[in-house]
Amino acid sequence: MSLATGGLDTVVQQASGAASAAWLLLLLPAFGAAVLLLGGRRTDKWGHLLGSATVIAAFVYGLVLFFGSTSLAADDRLQNLSLFEWINVGALQIDFGLRLDPLSLTFVLLITGVGSLIHIYSIGYMHDDAGRRRFFGYLNLFIAAMLLLVLGNSFVTLYFGWEGVGLASYLLIGWYQGKDFAATAAKKAFIMNRVGDVGLALAIFLMFKTMGSTQFDVVFDKIGDQSTATVVAIGLLLLLGACGKSGQFPLQAWLPDAMAGPTPVSALIHAATMVTAGVYLIARSSPIYSLPQAADARFAVMIIGALTLIIGCVIGCAYDDFKKVLAYSTVSQIGYMILAVGLGPAGYALGIMHLLTHGFFKAGLFLGAGSVMHGMNDEGDIRRMGGLARKMPVTFITWTLGYLALIGFPFLSGYFSKDAIIAAAFGETGWRGWVFGGVALLGAGITAFYMTRLLILVFLGKPRYENLKSEDGRDYHPHESPASMTIPMIVLAVGSIGAGAFLALGDRLAGWLEPTVGATLETHGPLSHGLIAVLTVALSFLGALIAYLIFGRREQPVTRPVRVSFPVRAARADLYGNHLNEALFGRPGIWLTRALVFVDNRGVDGLVNGLAAGLGGSSGRLRRTQTGFVRSYALSMLGGSILVIAAFLMVRFA
Repeated sequence: MSLATGGLDTVVQQASGAASAAWLLLLLPAFGAAVLLLGGRRTDKWGHLLGSATVIAAFVYGLVLFFGSTSLAADDRLQNLSLFEWINVGALQIDFGLRLDPLSLTFVLLITGVGSLIHIYSIGYMHDDAGRRRFFGYLNLFIAAMLLLVLGNSFVTLYFGWEGVGLASYLLIGWYQGKDFAATAAKKAFIMNRVGDVGLALAIFLMFKTMGSTQFDVVFDKIGDQSTATVVAIGLLLLLGACGKSGQFPLQAWLPDAMAGPTPVSALIHAATMVTAGVYLIARSSPIYSLPQAADARFAVMIIGALTLIIGCVIGCAYDDFKKVLAYSTVSQIGYMILAVGLGPAGYALGIMHLLTHGFFKAGLFLGAGSVMHGMNDEGDIRRMGGLARKMPVTFITWTLGYLALIGFPFLSGYFSKDAIIAAAFGETGWRGWVFGGVALLGAGITAFYMTRLLILVFLGKPRYENLKSEDGRDYHPHESPASMTIPMIVLAVGSIGAGAFLALGDRLAGWLEPTVGATLETHGPLSHGLIAVLTVALSFLGALIAYLIFGRREQPVTRPVRVSFPVRAARADLYGNHLNEALFGRPGIWLTRALVFVDNRGVDGLVNGLAAGLGGSSGRLRRTQTGFVRSYALSMLGGSILVIAAFLMVRFA
């Protein structure tokens, strides 16, 4: 017994020793960003190698921390590492520290693992870009900020990383600043994220006001003593923050436009990491959302998730831009994750599992899209492609595996994660189960439709690019990408095949996350899990079949049809989401600004300027009475004396 106890103590000490240097996770990519962004052109020749090496090193160290944590008992897996006193102002005491637990370590592996593959992919993709070194500096900056977001031990530290990824995202989306659409997309993403950030900031203010702290441990310990109104307010404000960062309704419009950045940016930020920050925020705040007082806030989370997943599916059917279809697919799949975490204890682990499997297959799909565009003179219009499976076999195979995982093909990653969410949604009580489960089930069928359309128009059928020229006047000569691009795609394809089964086997992920999000609650809805799985596969097959009948059996035009039905026009216009935001927020904001300017110019400034003019005019007239002649002053004194005497006599004899 003593030997066993001594061995366990040794393991705990070794794990704690490794965790004490967890700040290296932040330092490595931050160091790379500093060297590449401050070192200038002297680092051009080897900057991409340094940028990749720092993230790979962070991934290796993340593995060390992960396996060290798995050797510990569940109760010992939570470790808080205080680095230094950050803010000390009156009652506001915030230490800059890191929180190592199953949830944060899971995200560390996702961020650094997928980030490493995308850094390697970028070496080939950005080979001819004059600013490649600076690009890798921005990628390193993003990785460092994202790691701070998931490792911070307080909501303020999380917010610091939250804003950091917003800055890095702005820089990377607007990489092609010489093109107006890229600059506009970067500004749109930055501004719309600020709307969500206001919600997160207000939630943090409310926490400090009611509980006197923003540290996770303190907030989660005291939140149960707060009123229902306070808990619901905090939950809704956190949801607003999640909507901004994760591209959920009504703040989803920035995400598809963010495809203006290079494809590695789309894969890293807008498929696997940053857009999942909202899911992380709600899962991290599970002690808040799991409270009975937070039932209304959790219901709002479910509504937003269900609504967004349908919006993403419908719009994805109408676009002809390769990356924008994938972007709306991302919007939809994150809707599934938000719906899952909105289910509370029944869905926290399921949402994280779909987040992880999605990180594999969606990053692979984006990298495959980048590979196609790399071999097609940066062409992104799927109607100008076709027949590329023969020209790019590796890209075709890896992309197809990601496609199958996304639509929920049996026993691939998406089958295990998405089907579990659909079953959990049906497990909600009463009409909620039918509504949310039905929406999630319908989304699976529509997803199979638009993704099969994408597969057919890009890789199958006859080539449509022959006798066409790209925007710069070059002929199309599609070719396979170099090994630096295809190897990461192959690795991600392997994850698309087996990650779901690995995580779901024996409830492995649910058991791992239990110390953070609690035990996963089993639900039993009106339909059995087996029947739901059959319905999901059947609807996916039906959606794929309809896409084949429409797009695979006849030649497709090179330009998209102009005369289309209203639903298609609405989908092409993003279901008028931009128009809605402009009508509800943009135009009223402009009118309010103009009204305030008018009031300021004519009201405040008019009053001040009028008073000044009145004083100036009256003083000028009064000055004219000062003539310098004694007789004038004597006459004035005489007149004044007469008036005083007259007034005295009137009062005296009245």
